[in-house]
Amino acid sequence: MIEINNVSKHYGAFRVLTDCTAQVAKGEVVVVCGPSGSGKSTLIKTINGLEPIQKGDIVVNGTSVCSRKTNLSKLRSKVGMVFQHFELFPHLTITENLTLGQIKVLGRSKDEATDKGLKLLDRVGLKSQADKHPGQLSGGQQQRVAIARALSMDPVAMLFDEPTSALDPEMINEVLDVMVELAREGMTMMCVTHEMGFAKKVAHRVIFMDEGRILEDTPKDDFFGDVDRRTDRAKQFLSRILHH
Repeated sequence: MIEINNVSKHYGAFRVLTDCTAQVAKGEVVVVCGPSGSGKSTLIKTINGLEPIQKGDIVVNGTSVCSRKTNLSKLRSKVGMVFQHFELFPHLTITENLTLGQIKVLGRSKDEATDKGLKLLDRVGLKSQADKHPGQLSGGQQQRVAIARALSMDPVAMLFDEPTSALDPEMINEVLDVMVELAREGMTMMCVTHEMGFAKKVAHRVIFMDEGRILEDTPKDDFFGDVDRRTDRAKQFLSRILHH
């Protein structure tokens, strides 16, 4: 579903990504982790063209992200993206946030888009909030709306960029529960996160990054269970993160 081939990106002399290669199969859940500044968020944003690259290629569901012939808007409509800070339109109601993309990009009627949006809002436990504005909801609720909005576009894959890092601890689980359910239903997912409990529960593989490079790309059970075989940097990361 997602192929990342020898991808490099730099800002002037500063290399953000260096020769990154990875694949995500249909129905697979891949967690990307690593220390701050390791290039995780940049990598995930290259997958739908939000961050252009200088070298390599990325193919999503058979479409090259880097080709000049590719309609990036159309591609992005098929690759759901959930950001750290929700990115909801504050002046629109929750229902309007859920229907806007469906109407403008997919060409659905208002009734069809509303029906789809309300079903997804119900799925994330927020149907009663349909007429409110984002500012009236908690952070966890807003992030669940953001997930429902991404799902309303019928994506072939979902990308999550640290979806719980801006939330109060009490709100993290309500978002992770929705993501766990999605994973168990077979959604193709690539998720940048520090939530190792989530990774242990649903990830098929773990990608570990440091200084713009992929140092580990290994099955979840090996990453967490066979620590002695990990790179020194991954061992250091795991010792800090699992110790707590």
